[in-house]
Amino acid sequence: MNRINDTITAISTANGAGGIGVIRISGEKAIIIADRVFKSISGKTVAEMKGYTASYGYIYDDGEKIDEVVLTVFRKPHSYTGEDVVEISCHGGLFVTKQVLRTVITHGGVPAQAGEFTQRAFLNGKMDLSEAEAVMDIISAKGKTESRTALACREGKISKEIFKINDLLVHCASHLSAWADYPEEDIPEVDNTVLRENLVKAKSLIENLLKNYDVGMIIKKGIDTTIVGKPNVGKSTLMNQLSGYEKSIVTDIPGTTRDIIEETVVLGDVTLNLSDTAGLRDTDNPVEKIGVEKARKKLNTSSLILAVFDSTQQLDSEDIQLLDSIKDYPSIAIINKIDKTSVLDIETITEKVKHTVYISAKTGNGIEKLVKMIEELTGTAEFDPSVATLTNERQRSCAVKALEALHEAISSVDMGFTLDATTVSIEDAIQNILEITGERASEVVVHNVFKNFCVGK
Repeated sequence: MNRINDTITAISTANGAGGIGVIRISGEKAIIIADRVFKSISGKTVAEMKGYTASYGYIYDDGEKIDEVVLTVFRKPHSYTGEDVVEISCHGGLFVTKQVLRTVITHGGVPAQAGEFTQRAFLNGKMDLSEAEAVMDIISAKGKTESRTALACREGKISKEIFKINDLLVHCASHLSAWADYPEEDIPEVDNTVLRENLVKAKSLIENLLKNYDVGMIIKKGIDTTIVGKPNVGKSTLMNQLSGYEKSIVTDIPGTTRDIIEETVVLGDVTLNLSDTAGLRDTDNPVEKIGVEKARKKLNTSSLILAVFDSTQQLDSEDIQLLDSIKDYPSIAIINKIDKTSVLDIETITEKVKHTVYISAKTGNGIEKLVKMIEELTGTAEFDPSVATLTNERQRSCAVKALEALHEAISSVDMGFTLDATTVSIEDAIQNILEITGERASEVVVHNVFKNFCVGK
């Protein structure tokens, strides 16, 4: 259903009580609808207002005063959507904002669908598809690096890299087509060496985009991290220290944690999806036994393991079993309770686990070193959020397909195939690389991007 001629409206602030609530109106009749519901103190109509100006007044519905508001006008094409846009800033109560929205709808506004304002910005050429996707990444960012990465994408870092790749490939394809289609013209013969150099250069640029993807996803989605160890080594205390509050129950009784406790925490430049597990030991308690089995299964699905050891206790067979089970996984051995006298065999631990850090989960001593070690192990320490970074699986899939097509193009040159075969592969690469920015994306792809947006954005 084509809604491009509808004037859409929605609450664009968070769904909850706050200082202000913003109702956004966008479309051909935005100014007309606003004039139907708004009366300024100055007597000036919305139609008389210039773009980027605001007016103080009241929202009315059939003569009934609803709320005092500040109304801002953005004239096309200099607006977020590229259309006439009006934003009404009212008091931020749940009832009031919904009442103002209902009044706008009563007087001609159509309720906006998820992401429809940003979709119109895309359709009106205010941003490309990768920049549009970055809008939601900015909104959902949980840390500084993630926010900076999303902002770089919103400002066109990916787009500039895509255009650079596309220019190389279009130059190759154009020369090939012109030489093949117009043999009677005085067009220079295709130099396979130069052609291959350009294709390799484009391939290298795509590979660089893909290289940053995995680390970018760690920053964006977080890394599944499991805290493991024997009972009473300080797992729950560490969980509470990292999360900043008492998430896990801490007692001196072994086996207090029976189930997996989960929490998402931001440490430095990386987000950890933390799981505090039951203490690993042999037990006859049927409830605790279930928790231990869950903990062992969690080990196999974690991207990072924090294995906690008590420095005041000597290693036993259960510790050795744990060390052997994690030695082939990305893991950090955490030597806890460094504020007390240590009797732990550190050498055995360091032989089996490459990364070791010393902390006091109770006091927080050593936590900063743990954070730095996590950043180094996950690759986030060297990550530059200002460079072009693919931010989702859709973009990565397009880049992978483009890379495969370039491999085929380079192989066809190396193997002496006809240049027609090379041209087909280059055009395939262009198709896929331009789908990242949406220039050759299908309606289905565009719909799938915006359906994940929030309403009002």
